[in-house]
Amino acid sequence: MTDDSKKVSFSDFFAEGQYQTQAETLEVGYKSKSICIGIPKEDSVDENRISLVPNSIRTLIGYGHKVKVESGAGLKSKYSDHDYSEAGAIIEHSKEEVFQSDVLVKVSPPTLDEIELLHPNQILISPILLPKLTEEYIFALKKKRVIALAMEYLQSDDGSLPLVRIMSEIAGMASIFTAAELLSHNKGGRGVLLGGVSGVPPAKVVILGAGVVGEFATKTALGMGASVRIFDNEIAKLMRIQNIIGRHLHTSTFNPVYLGYQLISADVVIGAVHSKTGRSPILVTEDMVSKMKPGAVIIDVSIDQGGCIETSEVTSHSKPFVIKNEIIHYGVPNIASKVPRTASMAVSNIITPLLIKVGDYGILENLLYASINTRHGVYCYKGALTNEYLSHKFNIKYQDINLLLASKF
Repeated sequence: MTDDSKKVSFSDFFAEGQYQTQAETLEVGYKSKSICIGIPKEDSVDENRISLVPNSIRTLIGYGHKVKVESGAGLKSKYSDHDYSEAGAIIEHSKEEVFQSDVLVKVSPPTLDEIELLHPNQILISPILLPKLTEEYIFALKKKRVIALAMEYLQSDDGSLPLVRIMSEIAGMASIFTAAELLSHNKGGRGVLLGGVSGVPPAKVVILGAGVVGEFATKTALGMGASVRIFDNEIAKLMRIQNIIGRHLHTSTFNPVYLGYQLISADVVIGAVHSKTGRSPILVTEDMVSKMKPGAVIIDVSIDQGGCIETSEVTSHSKPFVIKNEIIHYGVPNIASKVPRTASMAVSNIITPLLIKVGDYGILENLLYASINTRHGVYCYKGALTNEYLSHKFNIKYQDINLLLASKF
């Protein structure tokens, strides 16, 4: 016979202890680690910026990190090897030695030859240039099993894209200065002064997009005395830009008929539409461009995402424009490289805190696990493509970075 007093039901057995006081569990802190950061010289003749300026090097050295800078890397931004050496950086004359660093930071995408110098588990922080990105490039990165972060996809706490924001500010202002130059007769333009003079009407500038590029392009164009038209499908953005400027502006949504009408009389068109996920949409067709005034100027700031004007094509600082349908097309992707010292300081201000965080968390995986904003920038993770847009574009298998990190922990 069994003793009924000692019987325990199935449900009671598994519930036992559930309502008792439990031991407190505390989050285990991350152990900080000194990292080696490499700054190679950019081989592209069109890239004049550098990812970290000497003042940022001093900050990183103060946190206990080591920084290697390839000799001559800062010359185009007017920073000498002496400036970097005085800041505490190690000047390397071998690119291969710089590429042995734990973290590699570049302001332009690495070439296929440079990818060959990467090693597994290395952290690569650089932009993605969508128009020049190829399937071969993606597979080369996957093969190296590096952790690749796209600068322009890194988010701040409010969900904004800080690098895109600061480069957009520069691009917005530079686009108007560039347009004013290209309008001159010796550049093949209409020979029009952007602001006009007494008794002569100013040039007409059409800006596509009321984001940050559009905002700063508008401020600069108005400051130079031009007549401005702004287009955007988000009414909130149009209201915001009017509040920022502090006066009534000529604004509209992207109505193809009205847009076409405005383009016919435009002297300058600024393409300033940014996509958060992939390619920018085509807003101006070739037919619209063909009806514009001969000698008019198109500056497609969206060209790094494919361009928002159908006739746009990627150009370079050495050959900055092409002429199609008698219209000057400017499609330099890294327009901020025209003012490399300012742009380098801006990039450095954004990348330096990220590098400090990587050191504080010990390894990048810890930071990625804790920070969704940093995780948003990862497009290749140890042999896996983690950017959904690139997966669809090149028909390559996509893997969710969240699942990859969860499986690690």
